[in-house]
Amino acid sequence: MRIKTLVAAMAAVASLAPIAAQAQSSGENPWMVRVRAVDLLWQNGQTGAVQSLDVKAKNQVIPEFDVSYFFTKNIAAELVLTYPQTIQIDAGGSKLGTIKALPPSLVLQYHFTDFGAFKPYVGAGVNYTIFSSRNNLGNGAYSVDNSSFGAVGQIGMDYMFDKNWGLNVDVKYATMATNVTTTSNGANAGKLTLNPWMPAVGVTYKF
Repeated sequence: MRIKTLVAAMAAVASLAPIAAQAQSSGENPWMVRVRAVDLLWQNGQTGAVQSLDVKAKNQVIPEFDVSYFFTKNIAAELVLTYPQTIQIDAGGSKLGTIKALPPSLVLQYHFTDFGAFKPYVGAGVNYTIFSSRNNLGNGAYSVDNSSFGAVGQIGMDYMFDKNWGLNVDVKYATMATNVTTTSNGANAGKLTLNPWMPAVGVTYKF
């Protein structure tokens, strides 16, 4: 199911290629990049033993870089990137350990262009988070899944100071979860549902 969903998302983006060719013929550069500071606000739902342990990911601020490609003046695809982030996991208010997460997202957006320098947008897409350093919890007592696949929604705006530079404000929400297992015997200790809200502010550059 995860593979089918990812293929469907890629096919939807690929289907816009003829529109992209038409947009390029107009002479407008279709590329945009942003650098953001993102506040990761984990929702921290738990089931199973991790619920009784009160296992939670600690909120943190991370850097983010994204690349957008405009198929038309209104429709764009955005690839959201960062480097692997170290996430602190707590149990009962005390540090249980850390894991690393690499959470790229691919989002299809609609940009509203009738408000002058103020350019709001909405988006929806997929998030694929890769977890590493997975055995660092409880001095190696617990481990988490290799990855998480989920949906992501987005709303934001660019305020363009000129044709190239702008201020970006953005909020994303992603569905993200991982199973926690006992390292010694592989028994399932429950699920940690992270589902972060990701408010962000940054700088936009339109080529």
